[in-house]
Amino acid sequence: MSEEEIRGLDRRGPALVYMAVADDVARRIASGELSPGDRVPGELEMTETYGIARMTVARAMRELRERGLVQTVRGKGTFVL
Repeated sequence: MSEEEIRGLDRRGPALVYMAVADDVARRIASGELSPGDRVPGELEMTETYGIARMTVARAMRELRERGLVQTVRGKGTFVL
């Protein structure tokens, strides 16, 4: 089984890829897999994990910031709130 299948990312489905990634990270936060203060995996790691472009990862992180779930600190990374 590929990482995409594990993460539930369906490129053929109706959901936008960046939203699917944001939803997956949000699920990981809600489940406690990622706790407040934890660093969210970086862009490079996420591009490899999900098999997506860096711009798509950046858009997913923007979505999570808009949801109030993460905060990005320039030069340090993105952290769970």
